[in-house]
Amino acid sequence: MAKDSGISMPGVFGGLMRYNEEYKSKLMFKPAHVIAVIIVFALLIIGMNLFM
Repeated sequence: MAKDSGISMPGVFGGLMRYNEEYKSKLMFKPAHVIAVIIVFALLIIGMNLFM
């Protein structure tokens, strides 16, 4: 077995750092709301291109 020489090696994360995974945002959106906003925005852009 190897002797404990008191030298510690850095941890290996493979470039990935783990931050707080259970972050709670003040703004919570459901996926359906995000899709609805995208569709409304796309229709607004299309309408502006047709009428202007």
